[in-house]
Amino acid sequence: MSTWTSDELAKIGTADELQVAPRDGNGRARKPVPIWVVREGDDLYVRSYRGHDGEWFRAAVSGHEGHIRAGGVNKDVTFTEERDPQVNERIDAAYRSKYGRYSADYVDPMVAEPARETTLKLLPR
Repeated sequence: MSTWTSDELAKIGTADELQVAPRDGNGRARKPVPIWVVREGDDLYVRSYRGHDGEWFRAAVSGHEGHIRAGGVNKDVTFTEERDPQVNERIDAAYRSKYGRYSADYVDPMVAEPARETTLKLLPR
């Protein structure tokens, strides 16, 4: 399995938004969608603001593969679901820290259960 370089982690981890284009179950690339991304250690995570209703999220879970673009990095990725409660606590903290300058109307839903249930780890391919 491939790992992120320190440069990729820094660029993607500090980018305000990430463009995610999951492949659907038939392998077709979807239109890129801007979402928030956080770094936790040497890993990158995303969540669906709309919870399980997010179209990009459903495609990511169905096809498990896609493409991201952020901070000048373009990369094919694999999406894996993150279920560990302790990891999710750290991801919550990362969202609050990185995006705390935005209104609670945006940040609070990202650390609430519907979004938390959609936590995906990005693995480079």
